[in-house]
Amino acid sequence: MTTIGFIGLGNMGFPMAQRLVQAGHSLIVHDRSTEVVEKFLAAHPTAAAAGTVAWQRADVIITMLPTSAIVQAALLTDQVVAAASLNTLFIDMSSAEPSRSQQLAVTLEEKGMRYVDAPVSGGVRGALNGRLAIMAGGTAADVHEAKPLFEVMGKSLIHVGGPGSGHAAKALNNLVSAASVAVTVEALHIGQRFGIEPQTLTDVLNASSGRSNTSENKVAQFMLSGSFGSGFPVGLMTKDVDIAIALSEELGVDAELSHHCADVWHKAVDNGFAAEDHTRMYELLDRPDNTLRTTQEGRAHA
Repeated sequence: MTTIGFIGLGNMGFPMAQRLVQAGHSLIVHDRSTEVVEKFLAAHPTAAAAGTVAWQRADVIITMLPTSAIVQAALLTDQVVAAASLNTLFIDMSSAEPSRSQQLAVTLEEKGMRYVDAPVSGGVRGALNGRLAIMAGGTAADVHEAKPLFEVMGKSLIHVGGPGSGHAAKALNNLVSAASVAVTVEALHIGQRFGIEPQTLTDVLNASSGRSNTSENKVAQFMLSGSFGSGFPVGLMTKDVDIAIALSEELGVDAELSHHCADVWHKAVDNGFAAEDHTRMYELLDRPDNTLRTTQEGRAHA
């Protein structure tokens, strides 16, 4: 079994790390919240808290953190890389900026380390049941080495290309997802104004060419039910859309529709809804006066 350092025990990281422990791997865990670390250690006594000596024992160090800046701070500023052994494989499963991931890969290579970026799709439910989709960037050898770990956490693995390509693919995937959520929600509200019940139109979409992950797995389950509990907030969706937009600008691609999509999600963030589940856009985009309602008004409406 592999000794794994795992940094980031958030909504996604906690169940991902948990599955690795349950598979028999030896885990060293770290999070900025000591309370979360204590909770994990209490549930999994075979795991250990992080420390300089502990990092030296890790064969693989996985990060599951919100941004590239936080990943770099955790690895470089917090001296994790300095404490790790030569040839350690670092796997960043966060949603991060592709160009910064490429830079981190070079930095680690210069220090005698290896790097794979392997962001995921599937949300908290996918993390809990090991059904994540994993898109990996790195050398074929490094991705192959990490494959047994990915198989514990996910249902599918696609080797996208070199370092940074996994993060690029994840951002582009979420750009498409964000656009799908927005246009599906708008279609549901247009249909309702005409007299078509949202569930009926959802059935039409799912039986027709408008079918999508949004219509199949989000509308009835989280939007129409009023639970809004997919586990992925508006702020993180917007962040991923921004990464995709920045990539298009770096590459000189005129992504007009993508910019309009970003505007929709930024409006929600700018109006204070960054922490809301992204499926709440079903309420937030139902605005006759073209302004987002407050959370309290939205919940009252539900």
